[in-house]
Amino acid sequence: MGGEASARRSRKRGSTVCPVEPIEYRQRLPVERLITAGEFVGSLELRHLKDGVTRPYTIVNFVTSADGRTAVDGRSRGLSGAADRELHRTLRERVDAVLAGTGTIAADNYGRMLPAAERRERRLAAARAPEPLAVVVTRSGRLPLQAPLFSEPEARVVLFSPEPAPAGLRAEVSQEPLDTGSAAPLASALAALHERHQVRTVLCEGGPTLFCALLAEGLVDELFLTIAPALVGGEGPALASGPAPEQPAMLKLVSLLDSEGSLFLRYLVSPDR
Repeated sequence: MGGEASARRSRKRGSTVCPVEPIEYRQRLPVERLITAGEFVGSLELRHLKDGVTRPYTIVNFVTSADGRTAVDGRSRGLSGAADRELHRTLRERVDAVLAGTGTIAADNYGRMLPAAERRERRLAAARAPEPLAVVVTRSGRLPLQAPLFSEPEARVVLFSPEPAPAGLRAEVSQEPLDTGSAAPLASALAALHERHQVRTVLCEGGPTLFCALLAEGLVDELFLTIAPALVGGEGPALASGPAPEQPAMLKLVSLLDSEGSLFLRYLVSPDR
């Protein structure tokens, strides 16, 4: 779901720039209406309701085919239409940090979190940092240094790794340890984000192994799932890959949108936990 374009795109007709209306979604649940991504995300309360929580509110965003695959030729963009990309970018604009594993960063060729100036300006107007932190988790210590994220001077990256970050990166990198011998390394990482980087909301963009690990530690609060109108087949990655949690994470559907043939589902994860 990489790349960027503004919600209010424009096209040229001769020498005149004509505004294009933002994408509208048909909301089916909880009430039926037309809604934009900005209105939808702006209406969400992404926060912990319990006192004493010491980690960020964690949401996960994925796009899958109708048969449950998360990539075409190794990339999620093959499944992601304009409506999915707009909702994804609007979620990025809302949160404090974006979390991804190195496989996802490499496959989707991550750059800066919010390339569109108008999105950064809206955050600044709300007295927030212009872009969310990019949070990278690597158990091996290896980084996909070919991804533009690491050579972007405006990018702020928090790296959780058992190895120090390579020298000479142009991005602003804050190093945090990742205890790969711990039974709950991601819980410790999220606690560090909350305490030392003032992260209250984090958006995880995968991949499937990282998602499964978050589920296993009971760290996922919401799942935003786009189901694309496509059948991929083959043996590509599924939504969650890795050792199964002790008990299945139960989901509660709280909203449903559709646009361009895609379905956009928002679930609370283990709401009774």
